[in-house]
Amino acid sequence: MEVRTTPIADLVVLAPKRHGDARGFFSESWNKRRMENAGLHYDFVQDNHSISTEVGTLRGLHYQSPPFAQAKLVRCGRGRLFDAVVDVRKGSPTYGQSYGIELSFENGLQLLVPEGFLHGFITREPDTEVIYKVTNYYSAVCDGAVRWDSCGIDWGTTTSPKLSEKDATAPELADFESPFEWGER
Repeated sequence: MEVRTTPIADLVVLAPKRHGDARGFFSESWNKRRMENAGLHYDFVQDNHSISTEVGTLRGLHYQSPPFAQAKLVRCGRGRLFDAVVDVRKGSPTYGQSYGIELSFENGLQLLVPEGFLHGFITREPDTEVIYKVTNYYSAVCDGAVRWDSCGIDWGTTTSPKLSEKDATAPELADFESPFEWGER
């Protein structure tokens, strides 16, 4: 597994090796021992799986606040999506900065998102599946969102995305009081 750094501290891209032949491939998508050897210490407690049937479906920008904050390991099981995060850790030198990457079944890349980041994605193909591990259980009380178009992210779309009511009415980043502190974990 290759660990690629990004311009934002603690945010990394994982590139699992695929071992293929005429039948297809095998890939180890997570190995705790290998990740710990790379300095990545995460205990995942839940796997989530979503499907978006239409191109242009945007989910996010979401977060879980403490004490139910979540780190996420995100990958695309089928289709293609643009995955985006925003650093909202107060005191971080990259506070408010975003990072985006294409995740697809074909490229097999995964984004490891630490606590303290807003997270969202927009689908590029129909029937796109997103599979992700999280380090804490869901809490409705700690569930939150920031408006998708208030963080300067280029989502790569010229049409209005398909949004949930929650995402369409989320507050803007300028009005968001972050519950996250840089350096906490």
